[in-house]
Amino acid sequence: MERHEVASTVSGATVGGHVVQAGSIGSVHLHQPPTVPTPRQVRAPHGPFVNREPEFAALAGALDRVEEGGLGVVVFTGLGGVGKTELIAKFTERHRERFPGGDLYADLKAYRHQGGVDLPGLLAGFLRALGAEPPAVEAERFTAFRTATAGRRCLFFLDNVEHAAEVRALLPACGLVVVASRRRLPALRMDGAEVRRLGPLSAAAGAELVRGWVGSGRGTDGELAELVELCGGLPLALNAVGSQLLDRDSLPVGRVVAELHDREGRLAMLEDEESDLGATYDLVHERLSAPGRALYQLIGVHPGPFVSAELARAVGVDRAEQAVRELRGVHVLDEVVDDDGEDRFRAHDVVRLHAYGRTRELPDRAGLLAGVVAYFRGRASLADRTMGRDRLRLQDPSGDDLPGFASDAAALEWLYAERADFRAVVEEAAAQGWHGEVWRLCESLWPLYHGRKLYDDWIATHRLGIESAQWDNQPAAVVKMRNQLARAHQERKEYRLAAEQLALATELVPLVTNRRVVGVLYETDGLLCLADGRPGDAVERFTLALAENRGDDHGEIVQSYNLAQALIADGRPEEALTLLAEATARAGRTRDNDMLMKLPLVRARAHRALGQLDLAVVHADDCARQAKERNQYAKEAQAHTLLVTLAEELDDAELAERSRERLRQLAG
Repeated sequence: MERHEVASTVSGATVGGHVVQAGSIGSVHLHQPPTVPTPRQVRAPHGPFVNREPEFAALAGALDRVEEGGLGVVVFTGLGGVGKTELIAKFTERHRERFPGGDLYADLKAYRHQGGVDLPGLLAGFLRALGAEPPAVEAERFTAFRTATAGRRCLFFLDNVEHAAEVRALLPACGLVVVASRRRLPALRMDGAEVRRLGPLSAAAGAELVRGWVGSGRGTDGELAELVELCGGLPLALNAVGSQLLDRDSLPVGRVVAELHDREGRLAMLEDEESDLGATYDLVHERLSAPGRALYQLIGVHPGPFVSAELARAVGVDRAEQAVRELRGVHVLDEVVDDDGEDRFRAHDVVRLHAYGRTRELPDRAGLLAGVVAYFRGRASLADRTMGRDRLRLQDPSGDDLPGFASDAAALEWLYAERADFRAVVEEAAAQGWHGEVWRLCESLWPLYHGRKLYDDWIATHRLGIESAQWDNQPAAVVKMRNQLARAHQERKEYRLAAEQLALATELVPLVTNRRVVGVLYETDGLLCLADGRPGDAVERFTLALAENRGDDHGEIVQSYNLAQALIADGRPEEALTLLAEATARAGRTRDNDMLMKLPLVRARAHRALGQLDLAVVHADDCARQAKERNQYAKEAQAHTLLVTLAEELDDAELAERSRERLRQLAG
């Protein structure tokens, strides 16, 4: 028990002599008020603590203001299990001596009934802890609380707050109020509060935390970093895994990591009886509105990381915007900022895992997943058709009931922003055996993968696309998928792998009736001939490809573009320019904007081969300008690379530096 100074006063007049204070004089007993211990209600921290120095600094700054006689309010919001309570417990332990009036704790969840909080009951506990008798009239407890805290420097920790009004009703006359909430509480900024979102631990901080439990001899740095990633950086999830490691000294960290790589293994961690994780998110789910629960189900079914109100509407979630706001309010969703300007949100990995667990037995789970796949296939089809109206496609158009795109650039940016979703959706559709959806998705993703050079995704999805087209008994689709995969290998200079795909595709040519599909094989083979230093053979292949595309405007323009490159490499730039002039005129008549962007680059190379450097600069600059407008960064980089070469040959330092600077921007 701590010592307390007791001040005594004597009322009325006194006659000379001394005043004596005593518990009893003779037979007279004088009752003294009992000494009230200083309340120390905030629990001690549970163990090692890492990586929260900015938050500690915010609390320390607020405490400095409190010591000047004022009131400080700091609010920490974030996911359940992210470490809000542990942070405040650690801060209290570090600075307890700076709160001579004590530290008090209230878990508002314990006082919450039917959506409301018993604030008078909570204040009665605070008043008793401070040595004051709560008034019988509940309304008077609020003023009594402010009186009891006047001039008394205390820390008040309000846990599991859900509404700003709850905090406002509990503000003392002075002291430090620290709030922990799973909901966003921006309105408290109007009351002078500092509101901070507490995010997951970094890989390094999480690994440091685990090391503090298990010691330095277990697990490599890589295994611990992977462990933190699989736990989403949540201290509560790491606690659950750490308890397994502490219970079994012989359990290798690598084995735990391997088990967590399986989604069912991670779900077992979430549902472990000794872990509070499952119960934490169960409570969040149970308190959602009907639209909020529907969106939560979508998170559990959707294989990718991003959701949007548009996706939610497409799969039948009522009041989708309201549902998004609700889930953002409880930190289930965080906004993602992308260049496409659309509202996109990401759920934390542990939230996605919990949502998956809640939807495993959902009666219409397959139907909801089918809706997700249909949405992404439809919008990918729309984006593909926006960017290239006349491109060769084997599938019928889809997605006309979905929002379209204002421009080619907008379509490409949306595809790029959703790239992680697309890979996940393709993989899940393949796992479900929805083969027609898989190869059609891959076909529509060609402008994304070819335009932004996402080779890992390109190769992974197209391997599945080939298999699905085979299962779907679509030989033309198999040929096209193999050709698109060959192009990825060709661009990565993996020429042997590209040739293998072409050879396998060629075996199916007798089964293909669409001659444009055959033409793409000649095209890719021509590109391999150019890479192999055989321009004459490339001229032959592209001539065959051109013949297979006769009567199709876009196909003839594309193959003329390719044939012109081969003619330049074969020392025939004049023929190339004649061909390119015809192709450019045709692209203008048919409004083939994609090829109108690409053709000037080959014209620039032809003029350079003829020594016409000024004309070469004009056409290369035209390509760079159009590519920038269309967000076609790979093609823009090719144009500026040529411009640097031309500038050096012309001794134009200004042009060279301008293009080098743009190349640095594109690389960054």
